[in-house]
Amino acid sequence: MVFNSLSYFFFLPIVFLIYLVVSDRYRWLVLLLSSYVFYGFLLKPILLIALSAVIMLTFLIGRLIDQSADRSVRRMFLWIGVIVNLALLIYFKYLPFLTQNLNLILKSFSMGIAIDVPSSLVSIGLSFYIFQAISYLADIYFRMIKPEQHFGYFALYLAFFSKLLQGPIERGGDLLPQLKAKYEFNYDNMRSGMLLFAWGLFKKVVVADRIGLFVDPVYNDVHSFAGLPLLLATYAYAFQIFMDFSGYTDMALGSACLFNVKLTNNFNSPYLATSITDFWRRWHISLSRWILDYVFDPLQMQFRKWGKLGTTSALMVTFMTCGIWHGASWNYVIWGCIHGVYLVSAFTYKPYQKKWHKALHMNKSMWYKAWQIYITFNLVCFAFVFFRSTNLSDAIYCISHLLFATSGMDILLNEQLINLVILIVAFAAMVFVTMASHSMNIMKVWNGFALCRWTAYVILLTVLLLFYCDASKTFIYLRF
Repeated sequence: MVFNSLSYFFFLPIVFLIYLVVSDRYRWLVLLLSSYVFYGFLLKPILLIALSAVIMLTFLIGRLIDQSADRSVRRMFLWIGVIVNLALLIYFKYLPFLTQNLNLILKSFSMGIAIDVPSSLVSIGLSFYIFQAISYLADIYFRMIKPEQHFGYFALYLAFFSKLLQGPIERGGDLLPQLKAKYEFNYDNMRSGMLLFAWGLFKKVVVADRIGLFVDPVYNDVHSFAGLPLLLATYAYAFQIFMDFSGYTDMALGSACLFNVKLTNNFNSPYLATSITDFWRRWHISLSRWILDYVFDPLQMQFRKWGKLGTTSALMVTFMTCGIWHGASWNYVIWGCIHGVYLVSAFTYKPYQKKWHKALHMNKSMWYKAWQIYITFNLVCFAFVFFRSTNLSDAIYCISHLLFATSGMDILLNEQLINLVILIVAFAAMVFVTMASHSMNIMKVWNGFALCRWTAYVILLTVLLLFYCDASKTFIYLRF
């Protein structure tokens, strides 16, 4: 079951109604059972087993860490928890990739040995809740939180259906108190949650999936194109993945609002970032914070005796980890390394930046800020070539043919004119709504007149029904 499926449109109201009528004592149980039903709709029993194993092991090890007075014993239990969780992640997600590369190494040494490559296992949601489990154990170890004593609430913390498949990656100190709080029906929460859900659905099925009608034919057969089609598809993909993932996030946050739960907003206008550092403060915020707190900071402490070399090494390892987290492919590793190089370059340049900008009178220039946004966006799009390409050879072909003479454009234009018009109208509507939401006068009208609100609701629902695009039923980040 996914958020943009018909089954979820029935599932969410039913869960909400049951949640309303039961007492506070059993509401956690309603959400937990619903979360397992939600995950079970994927029809992959192995995923339910993996989720249950992560929940039980993390709950037990968290309590052992807290009960141990000796620091070395606490550290041992922490590492046991981390290693067990990562072992599950590697087994489900990375085993075929590792054995394929091991076979290549053995072949290069002419050893005449080959390991059978196991079939790919389904790992939907695994990366998100395993990272959440690791952060929970680390926070207990550093005494930032106390372990949850109620197994049911802890299981719900990891399995809550609103964030189970694609995050956000929530910290125990943020989510657990909300799940345990006494519930009081809040009409404003329900209204804003449903509006946010509909807005996310609009981003996904009207905008992202429609952009995919242009992007997918190009990137699924890159050797049939060169020049302008590759360039346009690359820029279009940047907007497709943003609309797809931010649309999912809006739907997740909207669903959680019904139960008075506030999840982390994963996006803050990332394509208005003025640097790659700024981009990672705005893009996939929960993951960015996770890798900063649990990968980069510990590595920087370990490498601190190396000075600047230690910081640059920590940055490269951190973003290689980020790339590998996204998928078992060299494409993602290179994508992560590219962002690592970007950040290392920025770190090296930073001591001279203020001096040069001040000397050239650029630090207060509006045009210079626009130039920074333009450069940052293009750097992000360049890295996205490796992120989107089916394999490494396709990515190299794209990079080497982006500036070639245009070919294959006629293939795309035959059936894309109506699609292009709809996209232009959709983007114009999104810009208008975004600007209107920041206008105090319009918000006063919105809050003061029910007729205005309900007219907007009807228009949004009509647009969803008229321009629904069924080109892609799943979200892009489900594969990660």
